[in-house]
Amino acid sequence: MDLLLKGLRAVVTGGSRGIGLAVGRALAQEGASVALVSRTASSVEEQAAALRAETGAEVIGVAADTGVDASVTEMAAVVRERLGGVDILVNNAAATNPGTISEDDLEAEINVKVRGYLRCACAFAPDMTERGWGRIINIGGLAARRSGSVVGSIRNVAVSALSKNLADELGPGGVNVVSVHPAATRTDTFTDILGRRAEALGCSPQELERQFAASVSIGRIVEPHEVAAVVAFLASPLSVALNGDPVFAGGGTKGPIHY
Repeated sequence: MDLLLKGLRAVVTGGSRGIGLAVGRALAQEGASVALVSRTASSVEEQAAALRAETGAEVIGVAADTGVDASVTEMAAVVRERLGGVDILVNNAAATNPGTISEDDLEAEINVKVRGYLRCACAFAPDMTERGWGRIINIGGLAARRSGSVVGSIRNVAVSALSKNLADELGPGGVNVVSVHPAATRTDTFTDILGRRAEALGCSPQELERQFAASVSIGRIVEPHEVAAVVAFLASPLSVALNGDPVFAGGGTKGPIHY
């Protein structure tokens, strides 16, 4: 299927690794120009160079901290200058702390994953509205539907609420906004968390992964490129019928029925 992304321009925050990098790759493979954004300049530039060589697409790396107003403003100016504009924004940056969570951690994560998403949307949405077309995809997490992590639940529910409000506001102007909530996905962060939890529980990471997999309808952990495929569709003109409602991309949680 041609996703009609050729010639479009995308920004992916948190783009130097994990789901963000996989999304950048998927969009580049479809012919989009991509700006990968990350706090570490050397890392994001290295990944951008690798994707250019792999896909032949225009891919640039831009260093920015989405938790800081001025940094987002500067990043947006750089991207506009180098790509000529932005049609697609994928908000993925997060300040995830796999260890003990405190009130300070909550503030830091809300600042990056909720306020940061809003900062980036405010930076790029006006141009999308002016052109009459755009896509904003906000990456959350399955904690939006379950307890167990106060920080995880609060920030991911907030991502859904932010996305729905933006969708209702921007939709009439041709800009669709959707939140995507992955569950456990095989990234470096997942491996780190898995190891910590396994150590705390006195079991092996392999055993803990088997327990995770048993709770998922597809019977295994989702891979980053599989989440990225969902995001690439949502970024395309073909996804116009989806706006505001969350999309859960975790392989299907066994048990609950959501309707």
